[in-house]
Amino acid sequence: MTIGSGSGSESKPVRRAFLGLGSNLGDRLAHLRAAVEAIPDVDAVSSVYETVPVGGPSQDDYLNLVVRMRTALTARQLLEVCRARESATERVRGVRWGPRTLDVDVLWIDGELVEDDDLVVPHPRMFERSFVLVPLAEVGPDLLPEGFDLEAAAMDDGVVMFGRLEPSDPQ
Repeated sequence: MTIGSGSGSESKPVRRAFLGLGSNLGDRLAHLRAAVEAIPDVDAVSSVYETVPVGGPSQDDYLNLVVRMRTALTARQLLEVCRARESATERVRGVRWGPRTLDVDVLWIDGELVEDDDLVVPHPRMFERSFVLVPLAEVGPDLLPEGFDLEAAAMDDGVVMFGRLEPSDPQ
């Protein structure tokens, strides 16, 4: 499948991409919901998991999820989407791995490798983090490392099912 404008412009292939989202400040669930609703081309959303922070200063637990997209956006365009969603929650980049209203990371794009200063795809630590792998198992199980023990990882790393992300009330 490709997307094109029909005006002779070059069409771009549609492929799977995965974004990881997390929040541990403010209304965590509302931040995640608003971000997911604003991200284009989402075709699957994992359950929400409550997770203990990894690295950084002492801080509150996170809510995490993974979205799967079918998109023609480039890695750079996806990074722009991530940053726009973070900015919408007034994210402040202070301490590395510190608390945040919203963190959105490009985890994976089928068939694409990127190694830039500000963007690496696949995400360099995604296969080390249960808070990514547990929700990823729901929307991209083929990406899990062979032999990955989902239950043991969740238990060992404090990843607990929180629930499903329900759409906001359209009032």
